[in-house]
Amino acid sequence: MSIRAWLPALLVGFTVATAHGAEALPIGVTFSTKDSLTPEQDNIADAQLCLNGLCWKPGPFQVTVQNAVDGHGDALVRFPSALPQGDQVNDLVALEWYVVRDAEGAIANAPAVIVIHESGRSMPVGRLFARGFRQRGIHAFLLQLPGYGVRRVGKGDIKAEEMLPSLLQGVSDARRALDAVSVLPGVSRDAISLQGTSLGGFVASTAGALDTCYESVFITLAGGDLYSIVKSGKKDAAKVRERLERAGIDDAKLREMTQAIEPNRLAHRLNPETTFVYSGLYDDVVPIDNVRSLVEAAGIPEDHHVCLPADHYTGIVFLPIILDHMAGQMRGEPVHDLPAVP
Repeated sequence: MSIRAWLPALLVGFTVATAHGAEALPIGVTFSTKDSLTPEQDNIADAQLCLNGLCWKPGPFQVTVQNAVDGHGDALVRFPSALPQGDQVNDLVALEWYVVRDAEGAIANAPAVIVIHESGRSMPVGRLFARGFRQRGIHAFLLQLPGYGVRRVGKGDIKAEEMLPSLLQGVSDARRALDAVSVLPGVSRDAISLQGTSLGGFVASTAGALDTCYESVFITLAGGDLYSIVKSGKKDAAKVRERLERAGIDDAKLREMTQAIEPNRLAHRLNPETTFVYSGLYDDVVPIDNVRSLVEAAGIPEDHHVCLPADHYTGIVFLPIILDHMAGQMRGEPVHDLPAVP
């Protein structure tokens, strides 16, 4: 029998064994909460215009905990999107909850982090981050962006012309997610952070700038000037560019679409003391100059920008160290010995 044949059974047995005697998750329970969104008026007209397109009228909403799907996380948290697009499947936000437990199996009281995944359809890197945070004592909630996971409508990908506009919804989902997880058992309400990688990093940098709700914001392999990244970036960025071109998106339309979620328009609203950026010196998907433009626009201190000797993909080898650094910040135990280059 091949390893592929018996591995699923082994994993099921392990899950049952480790879950025995553990505190039950609130599966099927619905919690009531409300938006805490309170964006301050911006003195910069362009920034205020950007905010107007991203924010919504705060109101009450409900959060329901469901069983995990396909073994991803320990539970699935659902709540309505703040900026619905007219599809009830996509407009119900999904968070994969990776639960931290104490030595007795109870749901631990611990900090939490909203994780926003990369563009990969199966979200492998985002899930690696989520599992890594859980291992380090941080409740992790992987936000499935519009068109991903259980929010995917049909078998096809998001239409090219809807790719960037859907990120507007993703930004609002990331912000509302804080209020959704704050009512769940074990989550320290005053210690909820935000982390995003690549595509998710652009969402995180914009969502984290709406107001100062998140304890910390961790931006990984993302930067500013989204237009130039889509226009000139290689590999993943080039694939996006090709899809947009096939859909008839011309240069003027591309500028308009990217401006709606441009991180640099709101970067000055990020708290530089609690924002951390992780980049690859040899990244040709999100070039280092684009990262530096965001760092400068946000006024992020030099020691909060970790520039690794890697490209957009090889940086994965530094994941354990990056996770230690992020988790240390969230626990109030900063790590200072990360590998970095000038």
